[in-house]
Amino acid sequence: MTGLPTIFRCLCDDAAVFPPGLLSLPAAVAAHRAHQRAGHADLVGSFVLAANTLRELGELLPTDASSGHRLQLAITVPGPGHIGPALAAAGNLPVSLRALEVTVPEGMTAPELVSALDTSCKDAPGTEVFVEIPRDDRRVAVLAALSGTRYHAKLRTGGVKAELYPDETELAAAVAAAVTEHVPFKATAGLHHAVRNTDPRTGFEQHGFLNLLLATDAAVRGAHHTELAALLAQRDPAVITVQIAELDGERAVAARSTFLSFGTCSVTEPLTELIDLGLLPTSLSSSIGEPA
Repeated sequence: MTGLPTIFRCLCDDAAVFPPGLLSLPAAVAAHRAHQRAGHADLVGSFVLAANTLRELGELLPTDASSGHRLQLAITVPGPGHIGPALAAAGNLPVSLRALEVTVPEGMTAPELVSALDTSCKDAPGTEVFVEIPRDDRRVAVLAALSGTRYHAKLRTGGVKAELYPDETELAAAVAAAVTEHVPFKATAGLHHAVRNTDPRTGFEQHGFLNLLLATDAAVRGAHHTELAALLAQRDPAVITVQIAELDGERAVAARSTFLSFGTCSVTEPLTELIDLGLLPTSLSSSIGEPA
């Protein structure tokens, strides 16, 4: 273990089975285990899995819960009504359930959402709960309703279609609103690179996870959302690297207490880019490798 800087610890949730990676579950579990044993283990957070694949996961895990390290699991569910069955299924597996990631159903209001979560999550008091914030006129109300509760936000930053990528103005507004309401968040999908870029294959405008870290830091320090949007739009790796290197001490803690993690279909890609940018030691290059 190298003892990664605070700003990068548990930054990458392992979502290898989700698109565009779509790694098979056996290969994804093996790769996650390898990451946990590697020199970059501090970079890796939860293993993210959809609730409907828990049965298949159970077939890959030891039946004896005492034999080895428990898988740190985050489960995605399509609404609060699916939380109970997911908790029951996970309770029968030798895993440690770290998080639930919940979609808000169409038409569900913010008060209805919180009431449903309170009912569904009462038997999982130690589990983090992330609510994917709708990208419609419910966003402000949902974030306000989450404020002061145990529930966190999940901000969509991309997907398999261009329309799933919010532009920098929309994402800046979402980050600013989350910070204003004191709601920590994770990001999901589309953060394939450290710095803002245009995907050469799809043409999609992709946000950088380091840009999002900088925008979060700026929001915590009270910056206007236009400054956040400019940070999200910055494409110069040299500029981003210098600014990230300045995030130490209290600023790093504050930023990461707000931006908790992001899901990635490849832990290797962000690790490699952080090494290439000089933000992580080159000695970690020897630990890179994912089973295919």
